[in-house]
Amino acid sequence: MTRSATVERNTKETQISLTLNLDGTGRANVATGFGFLDHMIGSLVFHGRLDLDLSVQGDGHIDDHHTVEDTALALGAAIDQALGDRAGIARFGHAYAPLDEALARAVIDLSGRPWPAVDLGLKREMLGTVACENLSHFFNSLALAGRLCLHVDVLKGDNDHHRAEAAFKAVALALRAAVRADGTSVPSTKGTLV
Repeated sequence: MTRSATVERNTKETQISLTLNLDGTGRANVATGFGFLDHMIGSLVFHGRLDLDLSVQGDGHIDDHHTVEDTALALGAAIDQALGDRAGIARFGHAYAPLDEALARAVIDLSGRPWPAVDLGLKREMLGTVACENLSHFFNSLALAGRLCLHVDVLKGDNDHHRAEAAFKAVALALRAAVRADGTSVPSTKGTLV
């Protein structure tokens, strides 16, 4: 059984079409209009072994905020839909990912209770045409829409590109572990999530 979802999100700020397969091969077809965001999402998809088709038309003439936020909301919604009742998943995932001098840690609980705790420690204002503050906002929005508890910390690193990419890779690896098939029951002592 393929765990997949299709999400269409249309607002006055963005038009998003997204198809996600949690049991993919790492294939990313991503076009957000922001090269650095495409690069980060591509890394998330590849290392998470997801398949993603994502097309975004946004108000990039204003700035990157709405595109980054709405893309994360759509991706989170697709993860939530693809997980269904979340029975049979490992639920928890954690990972460290280095990129040269940078080291990031991500811990995920697919509990159905959204909670983002994100500290990327980025110092630059922009990476490419994406505001660094919006990269943290991406993870916050992903956690809220995906109904997942997400802790992301960049533990060290001097280069902000490396810090950001290590964070996306760590999240990818933790998500890959958490969505892994692991039995048939709901992974909670309560018998239900949330």
